[in-house]
Amino acid sequence: YSFIRTDQLDGETDWKLRIATPMTQSLEDISILISDKSQTVKIHSEPPCLNIQEFNGVFSWKSEVPLSVENMLWSGTVIATGEVIGCVIYTGTDTRMVLNTSKPRHKFGLVDKEINTFAKLLFLGSATLALVLVILKGVDGLWYRYFVRFLLLLSYMVPLSLRVNLDLGKLVYSWFIQQDKDIPGSVVRSSTIPEELGRIGYLLADKTGTLTQNVMVFKR
Repeated sequence: YSFIRTDQLDGETDWKLRIATPMTQSLEDISILISDKSQTVKIHSEPPCLNIQEFNGVFSWKSEVPLSVENMLWSGTVIATGEVIGCVIYTGTDTRMVLNTSKPRHKFGLVDKEINTFAKLLFLGSATLALVLVILKGVDGLWYRYFVRFLLLLSYMVPLSLRVNLDLGKLVYSWFIQQDKDIPGSVVRSSTIPEELGRIGYLLADKTGTLTQNVMVFKR
């Protein structure tokens, strides 16, 4: 048997027990499995999946023995005690660690979504107004040219510089957070959503002992 750590997979720091199959626990030399010509060792496993809490398989040698998660060492685990001799079942993109790895997504704040919505509405309004002006002028063979002209004249309705000013404001706001003497040691890891701190209604914290050393003080 051996103890392993899976904090790289599920974030749990407690050690977990892993044992060998009952058929191989009494073997003095693992080379017997290879040198035995009369019996072939076979392992039948389930297809690759995301679940790291379960495993179904069969170990065949002289007889069949079911395999469970207690017999598995997922990729990314660390052996804490003892030595382990095993057989590789999943490799590459079939490992649980790779399958549970998600692509990082770009974070959008509520202010960004609101500005995008307003910009779309303003563009739609300017396009509608440009079309109305073309109709009032009279639709002829070159009406689309006048539509583009009116659309360019009304383009000031869409605040293109607002996005740049907002990003600069977020950078300044992030700098002020890091320089705040009331919250020393603060690090802003994302400068795209610092204004979301003012919209927080509920704060849910997990692993408070790990993050706060069992001390958490709320200041209003």
